[in-house]
Amino acid sequence: MKDFKRMIFVSAVLCFVVGIGNSPVIAEGPSAAEYGVVLNLSGKQRMLSQKMSKEVLLINLDYKKQENLTNLKATAALFDKTLKGLRDGDESLRLPSTVSRRILRQIDDKTQPLWDPFYANIKSVLEAGGVSSEQLNIVAENNLPLLKEMNKCVKLYEKDASKAGLKADPGLAVTINLAGKQRMLTQKMSKEFLLIASNHNAPENRLNLQETAGLFERTLKGLLDGDSTLDLPGTKDEAIRVQLAKVQDMWVKFKPIVSSAVTSEGTISSEKIAALAEHNLPLLKNMNKAVGMYEVLASK
Repeated sequence: MKDFKRMIFVSAVLCFVVGIGNSPVIAEGPSAAEYGVVLNLSGKQRMLSQKMSKEVLLINLDYKKQENLTNLKATAALFDKTLKGLRDGDESLRLPSTVSRRILRQIDDKTQPLWDPFYANIKSVLEAGGVSSEQLNIVAENNLPLLKEMNKCVKLYEKDASKAGLKADPGLAVTINLAGKQRMLTQKMSKEFLLIASNHNAPENRLNLQETAGLFERTLKGLLDGDSTLDLPGTKDEAIRVQLAKVQDMWVKFKPIVSSAVTSEGTISSEKIAALAEHNLPLLKNMNKAVGMYEVLASK
């Protein structure tokens, strides 16, 4: 009888062990190439939060209203699609589904609850074809909390990438993160400039704009030649250096525009608003091209 019970016990243990071996208890994470895409697109979400806010402000200032309503619709839809893709995967975006429970909690419990009402407000702007003072306040007050929670997602992805998919070059995860963050800073500067132009908390936004511009400039130098405080190793890749030099040339032209809002105590002219609207997107696009080049490095 004892032998029989012992056999039953051993059989049960073996079944349990075999069951564990055949079950997906620990899901496999992204590959190095997939981590490049994930870091790129999760980082891009930060930029989209600021680009939406910028577009709402341009609509509010009646600058190319119809064009910016169209842009706003596309930007918001892309943010929504990418957030779903980061969570559940999206073949068209080359995104694998997220398996990390920490990141899933960050998306489900922190980011999504902020995005849902923010998106509802964006849709109400699109339906109205204009921006009310209440809608403007919602964007002004909630875009940074959304940005911060999205940034927490990026940091979690970066940490996982450094430990796993990009372990051969953990500095590359930091570089992709901060290069991607530069895209966001182009739009954050533009948003802060337009908040000043809209006379919305102008003194606070002058300080914010000065800080944002300083961070963009420092990070750009760090991407080229390294910055130990930012954990940036710099790059010797000649093609990336050439691309970053293009960004630097554009920054030299863009910086005086944003600086004019920092130093001005009066009304921002329509000419300055037009200059900002004209120059921010080429700066963004060329910074985005550099991020894409880093993503390719991650796949090698």
